[in-house]
Amino acid sequence: YKDFDNKTKESIRAEIANNQQNSKIKMFFAVDEEGGIVCRVSNHTAFRSSKFESPQSLFAKGGIQAIVNDSYEKSDLLKSIGLNMNLAPVADVSTSSSDFIYARTLGKDATTTANYISEVVKAMNSKNMISSLKHFPGYGNNVDTHTGIAIDNRNYENFTTNDFLPFKAGISVGAPTILVNHNIVKCMDANLPASLSSSVHQVLRKNLGFSGLIITDDLAMDAVKSYANNGEAAVKAVQSGNDIIITSDFKNQKKQVLNAISRGEISEVTINTAVRRILACKLAYGIIK
Repeated sequence: YKDFDNKTKESIRAEIANNQQNSKIKMFFAVDEEGGIVCRVSNHTAFRSSKFESPQSLFAKGGIQAIVNDSYEKSDLLKSIGLNMNLAPVADVSTSSSDFIYARTLGKDATTTANYISEVVKAMNSKNMISSLKHFPGYGNNVDTHTGIAIDNRNYENFTTNDFLPFKAGISVGAPTILVNHNIVKCMDANLPASLSSSVHQVLRKNLGFSGLIITDDLAMDAVKSYANNGEAAVKAVQSGNDIIITSDFKNQKKQVLNAISRGEISEVTINTAVRRILACKLAYGIIK
């Protein structure tokens, strides 16, 4: 929220425009604007008179069409202040109000959630707004990874028949990015959080056929700290197959990645592959020409 504290549409627009002007290659500017409890922009009345409503609230009032209309408005607002990526929609399947992730989901079964995801991605694409399906491979009923480690003991079939359906739906209509969670999903990798697991990334690439950008959840979250020595979470994240790193520990993580490249622990092929995907996405959405 703090990036928008005491700011106006004009000041944010000017700040982003200045950053874009000073960058050799135009940048992604992303935000979490899901609606409901996660509203980084509309939480401030300088940007909207009220917060965007949650998918559940919109769905209860007007079904999928209400959510689509909301996606149009949301994309227009974000674009008007210079943002080009919204880290939404939440593709997790949750039908129990006791789940940590429930309030951020549609709160419906996998099939209904899959339809919701495809319609939101199409709406965002029509507005040239980059979407990000999250949190792969599906959050389930796991605990909050901001504050600790979540172990997911569900079997693989549970994912193929349930959690993967919304992600597949989004991929089929052109979702450009997918964000990976920090849960330890034992049926895919018993040792590492999904965000740092090459096995989980292989499932996304090969089993689901995703060719777009894979993004980490924030690597400064508690769930990944014990799995990377000396703050090298970003190094492991790149090695495991992420194209974009999200971290609030940016300077340190960048230094660690550059050091790992110079030591030969991250190959130039890995970096170049990620860069090509990033440039392809920027071209597709008109960020670069």
